[in-house]
Amino acid sequence: MSKKRGLSLEEKREKILQIFYDSQDFFLLKELEKLGPKKGVISQSVKDVVQSLVDDDLAFKDKIGTSVYFWSLPSCAGNQMKTVCRKLDSDLQSSKKRHAELVDQCDALKKGREESDEREEALAELKTIEMKYNELKEEMEKYADNDPAAVQAMKEAIEVAHAAANRWTDNFFTLRQWCSNNFPQAKEQLENMYQEVQTPPRWDTII
Repeated sequence: MSKKRGLSLEEKREKILQIFYDSQDFFLLKELEKLGPKKGVISQSVKDVVQSLVDDDLAFKDKIGTSVYFWSLPSCAGNQMKTVCRKLDSDLQSSKKRHAELVDQCDALKKGREESDEREEALAELKTIEMKYNELKEEMEKYADNDPAAVQAMKEAIEVAHAAANRWTDNFFTLRQWCSNNFPQAKEQLENMYQEVQTPPRWDTII
């Protein structure tokens, strides 16, 4: 046996509106939460359903004293539907006007683009020019390494590397001198260590 399908939001809204229309009375939220299940709307969803009706001006609420009352009358619904219809009609007219404007713009853009031998020749020439441009672009990419900007960037990178190499060379000799001054008794061991790390015999600052 299949499980009974629950009500959709629109169906719940219709059920709550029916409560208002049948009674034509004012209700507290807790009263609607008690009446809702009798129409198939669970009490936990009554608040959201009622609020959606208020948001769409199909139901109304007002605070009297410390209590908030909700109501909706058939005449109110009729007036609201008329308002909605007028708005939809206004939107439709605006859309029709916008559509006509777009059609006019489209027609204006088509002028001068009618099919003709002259147009076909111009399009063919344009295609040829684009192909030539792409060929030249590919050819230029082959010489990118000789580009002045690329060469300049390479020179700047070499200068940075040169300065870094000299800086580390100076650091090494400074450290080596410090070790010799502070550990004279370990001079032989230090020399052996330098040989183990393969220190170049004529290692000096790069000119």
